Amino acid sequence: MKLFSLAPSHKKRLPPVGPPLSVALEPWLFYGVFGLLLFGPLAFGLVEPWAIFILESGAALLLVLWVLQQTSAGELKVSGSPLFIPMGIFAALIVVQLLTRRTSYLYDSLLSARLYVAYGILCFLAVQVLRKREQLKILAMGACTYGFVVALFAMFQGLAPNGKIYWVRALTQGGNIYGPYVNRNHYAGLMEMLTPIPLVLSLSGYVEGPRKTMAIAAATLMGATIFLSGSRGGMVAFCIELLLLGVILAMHSKKRALFVGLGVYVLLVAGSLVWLGGGELTDRIASIPDETGKQFAGGTRLDIDQDSLKMFRLKPALGWGLGVFPEIYPAFRSFYTNDFINEAHDDYAQLLVEMGAAGFITMLGFVAIVYYRAGRKLKRWENDPNGMLALAAMLGITGILVHSLVDFNLQIPANAALFYVLCTMAALDARFPQQHRRAQMARSQAAPELLVR
Repeated sequence: MKLFSLAPSHKKRLPPVGPPLSVALEPWLFYGVFGLLLFGPLAFGLVEPWAIFILESGAALLLVLWVLQQTSAGELKVSGSPLFIPMGIFAALIVVQLLTRRTSYLYDSLLSARLYVAYGILCFLAVQVLRKREQLKILAMGACTYGFVVALFAMFQGLAPNGKIYWVRALTQGGNIYGPYVNRNHYAGLMEMLTPIPLVLSLSGYVEGPRKTMAIAAATLMGATIFLSGSRGGMVAFCIELLLLGVILAMHSKKRALFVGLGVYVLLVAGSLVWLGGGELTDRIASIPDETGKQFAGGTRLDIDQDSLKMFRLKPALGWGLGVFPEIYPAFRSFYTNDFINEAHDDYAQLLVEMGAAGFITMLGFVAIVYYRAGRKLKRWENDPNGMLALAAMLGITGILVHSLVDFNLQIPANAALFYVLCTMAALDARFPQQHRRAQMARSQAAPELLVR
């Protein structure tokens, strides 16, 4: 029996089965980046060490996969963003703080720096992996479904609370639970960023029938839970988002149907609140003017802001060090309290304290670029996926920037990561073709074939 042969084989070799590695990794990168963002809120906002580890290690792993994909493709394709410049400057400031020991507590600054590296990786990868119009559709519908489910859970938990997150996780240091968050203000911050996605989608011409109904339902419930959460800052921020949307409609669209649609949405949210809300919600809304007056008259938040300005004046250039506010604030506190003040309750004041004027100006430049780039794409947004993405992202960003005046959403890793990725999405170059342009291209390509025949 012949066991082997040294004669050359004349059989034709079959090509390898399956797509090349670079193509096979594309869905892993796409779903990995945005899946990690959506995981954050469900893990209590990523405030616990195990959840922070998942965010940081997940971002690092995704970056390795992206490098592997580029290597296997044989060429390096990197899409740029104007936001990478201020992000690089901010990173350089952090490095200077660490290397020159300009931070008051090196350990906390190192922990915070790792978080910002994870944010930066997610922003970079989001620019690289989001390239196709079909991906944008998946993201839009996924955000609608995700937001609706989280809001529905939050509503039911609010109607039947037992003092535990998910009805099973007890709090150890107190809080105001709403949804998967210990603090209702941070739940409101999440919904401020997510609600504009189904709202803009429902007003656009890109969804019809059941999908439009789904988008309207999701936007209504998500917007209503901002009020049901009882977050006064969230209520004000969301109203400003709606006001900004109305202004943009007036500037960039002459379709009366869009104004009618926005008005119907406001009525739907109001009707939902009348149906689901109660005396507590009415009291919280009515207390907004009084609470605002107290803050300007010298309430706790204003006291912290004044103390923060004193701290800033002592180290105005590079600040006290990233992430060190909880450690150094007790030495400057001007009022008595038994509570541990872990954040400034004002993201702008905390940025001034920790990163000084250099970091603050860098962040202002970052935000200015976001609004400038997004504003250029708003013309005819209802028929342009680039404009839709810019508008939804810009509205969500605006809500957080307003809310950050009285709270610390940007100190919550899940909300901060989503905020920075939304900023990156708002500043993207126009890369998604419009539907009618694609149809025209298809017809133009088919025309020569018809002439030949």
